[in-house]
Amino acid sequence: MKKGIKQAGVATLAVIASVGAAQAAQGASAEELDQRIRILERKLELDKEAAEAKAKDSPTVSISEKGLSVKKGDNEFKFNALVQFDGRTYLDDKATQNDTFTFRRIRPTFQGSVGKLVSYRLTPEFAGAGATIVDAYVDLKFDPAYTLRAGKVKGPVGLERLQGGSAITFIERGLPTELVPNRDLGVQLQGDVLNNTLNYTIGYYNGTSDGRDGNATDTDNRKEVAGRLFAEPFKNAGGVLEKLGVGIAASHGTQIGNNTTNALPGGLRSPSQRNFFVYNEAGVTANGDHTRISPQAYFYNGPFGLLAEYVQSTQEIDRVTGGAVVNSEDIKLTAWQLAGSYVITGEDIGFKGLSKVAQPFTIGGEGWGAFELAARYGELKVDDAAFDGGAALRFANPDAQSKKASSWTAGVNWYLNTNVKLALNYTNTSFDGGKAGGADRDDDKTVFTRLQLNF
Repeated sequence: MKKGIKQAGVATLAVIASVGAAQAAQGASAEELDQRIRILERKLELDKEAAEAKAKDSPTVSISEKGLSVKKGDNEFKFNALVQFDGRTYLDDKATQNDTFTFRRIRPTFQGSVGKLVSYRLTPEFAGAGATIVDAYVDLKFDPAYTLRAGKVKGPVGLERLQGGSAITFIERGLPTELVPNRDLGVQLQGDVLNNTLNYTIGYYNGTSDGRDGNATDTDNRKEVAGRLFAEPFKNAGGVLEKLGVGIAASHGTQIGNNTTNALPGGLRSPSQRNFFVYNEAGVTANGDHTRISPQAYFYNGPFGLLAEYVQSTQEIDRVTGGAVVNSEDIKLTAWQLAGSYVITGEDIGFKGLSKVAQPFTIGGEGWGAFELAARYGELKVDDAAFDGGAALRFANPDAQSKKASSWTAGVNWYLNTNVKLALNYTNTSFDGGKAGGADRDDDKTVFTRLQLNF
């Protein structure tokens, strides 16, 4: 637009010069020539003002590696998408588990702002048996220190759970994520304070079981409160500790119901996405307080990243026989993990993923993209009280359910460019119990691959 205005100005000046020459040749007075020049200059000013007003009134459209953006004043609309296509190979277990290709995520995201106060996000999910809604919320942005969010949101408890699906280091999240809420319906207040070194969230939700989304409506008329404090004390100081973060998260509520009502988890899964524990005895119900607590931390420095978290989930559970409660216990589930990664090509890594590929892969060119090596170890343990008391009193059968899972993963990620990633993970998960006679369930040995497109 500025280039067009400049060209118009040059043309107008040329006209002025030609008019001046013609008038001089005809003997026009200096006053007449000056008046005509002023008229032409004013016309040029008016044309410039009209062009600037039109440009200000027109939306700005941009397309980049981050997606599509349309902006006009304080109103903005953005579109981006995530597609993950996985290959799953189960070693030494062909009899019970088929190798398969599957879409893990197909998620277009529509987000933006309406004025300075309101922003929104809507993310449907098209992978799986049918379309669902992953994220759907509205933010009232009163201030960076206090924003009110309402809708379907991620629970604020799990550290790795809060990472975006495109930013996680491994193909599947680790064992602690099985003990935290996934997404739930509710309202939460969040913000950054103390010069952006402390982030907080406190929310009020319908409540959900460990590792699962909440129901579309509250089925037990009980609610859950959850909160999180996460500090990056050296964020503004620079240096090696700039991206050190430590925090604590917790939730408390009441759950009433069983597996079918989502009051109890439908199954705890290993990173191979197979269940290894479920409350499988008849008459087992959640009937009381449900409390989670999770200390957590991460550290990033250049190409190196480290993430650590611990989760303890305690639920009051009853065993009911003939309408009477025959056993009641506070069952405690615990899990932890330590995960590290290193980008051997030197790019910076952070909690939100790789910042930018320095030399994108180019066919026939010098660029090979970025390469990241990663390793993780974690454990999840079920309270012994879940198996005590014999067949008439226990909550889970030790001949079918495992008491503990120990899992390690080694992986490599190849970022062809900022938008495309290829991933390869080998995972070995061993179990305590889970087979007849107290024998251990066979190890899960899996090779997962992923092609990811994120734009």
